[in-house]
Order: sequence, then C-alpha cells, then structure tokens
Amino acid sequence: MTDKTCRASMRALAALLLALVVALAASPAAFAEEGGYPDANINVHDQASLQRGARLFMNYCVGCHSLKYMRYSQMAQGLGLTEKQVMDNLDFTGAKFGQPIVSAMSEADAEKWFNKAPPDLSLEVSAKGADWVAAYLKSFYLDPATPSGWNNTVFPNVAMPFPLWQLQGEQVAVMNPPEDGQPATVKSLKLAHQGSMTPAQYDRAVRDLTAFLAYVSTPDELPRSRIGAWVVLYLVLFTLFALVLKKEYWKDVH
Repeated sequence: MTDKTCRASMRALAALLLALVVALAASPAAFAEEGGYPDANINVHDQASLQRGARLFMNYCVGCHSLKYMRYSQMAQGLGLTEKQVMDNLDFTGAKFGQPIVSAMSEADAEKWFNKAPPDLSLEVSAKGADWVAAYLKSFYLDPATPSGWNNTVFPNVAMPFPLWQLQGEQVAVMNPPEDGQPATVKSLKLAHQGSMTPAQYDRAVRDLTAFLAYVSTPDELPRSRIGAWVVLYLVLFTLFALVLKKEYWKDVH
C-alpha cells in the first residue's frame, strides 16, 4: 500500500466517522418536517416529559386508542418506572404487566359509536410526524355541524371528539367570508373558554404527549443513542490507533 493510498483510506474513514456522528446526533423526531406545521419541540430523551406524556395518554387516550406494539413492561423500562408504578398509576384496562397496551373499548362498541374503530397510535408519529401530531392536538374547535360537535383545522371533518377539551378549553373558529360561491373557511382559532390549563401549560402537555407517542413509535431510539455514543468513541480511538500505526509503518519509507 502506497502512502497516497493510505492517506485516501484515512480520509474515507474520517468521512465515515463524520457521517456516523451526524446520524447519531439527529434523531428522526428532530428532522424538520414538511407541511408548514410549527415545530413540536419534543425531546424523547427527556424522561420526565415522557412520563407526563404517558400519564396523559393513559388518562385521556387509551379509552379509545391502543398502542399494540408497546408492552407495559417495555414502557416501564424505557421511562424509568417500576412495575408497581406502572400498574398502580398507568394501567386502567386491567392488563398484565407483560401485555401490550390495548384500548378498553371493544371494536363492536367503536363501530357502534364512531362507525369504525379508532386507529392504533403505535406508529402515528412515524407515519405523520411529531409536528403534525402536535398541531392536530391544538387545532380542535367547536362545530355544531359535525356529529361529535368538534372539528379540526389540521384534519377537517375528523370523526373523533376532542378528548383534551377539559384541559385546553373550548376554541371557536374565526371564519373568512365566502368568496366566489365557495363556503367560508377557517381563518384562525380563538380560545372562547379556557380549560383547567393555561395556554402555556396546555402547550407543554401537548409536547409531552407528542414526545411519548414519538418514543412509542421508535422505542429503540433511547438505547440506540446510548450505544451509538460508545460506537463513535470506539471509532475515534480506533482511528487514532490506525494513524499512529500508519506513521510507525511508514516512518522508514521515503
């Protein structure tokens, strides 16, 4: 191997290391998403945020929605909770610790009340993005023309009633006037009656819930990030060793 070839190999290895560092530093939820939605600003490495999000999901969402790819035991491990903490505070369906998180509502009841079963949310963030989910949870407004009494600017004519209205309160739509025979459109949303949370508190609740759903979508993100740091460290040390070894081999070559 010539000195020129060796230098080219070192440059290629350095480029590979740089690519690995960039890939490990940027989680899937951190990439900018298309669609024009505000940044959800979540952090799946914030364990306290994930715990608050899990509590919100179990209190307000699991009655209709399942997380069939996430087990209670797996959630406990990822969120730093004990079996007792999970089963006493987050298990409202009577499931066992090792079972998946499944909605308490049967498919027959779902068909009867909503005309179809609510979707499983295990991969919701992976499918639509954290920004979309956060914007959706902030965009419900009162609409007496819909069967549920609620509509949503992100998902117009959604069949789902708003489960977090007691927290956020009741929003109403400020409408644009009809134009050229077209119906009026929503210009903006206004909070008509505040719920039990202030707008800032509700923003944090949405961020926590979205972060939890992002964790559920990619539960291997946390251990992968921890392992990735050690991999990068190993590659850096190996590169330094290779450079020293290369210098030792080629010191007598002129």
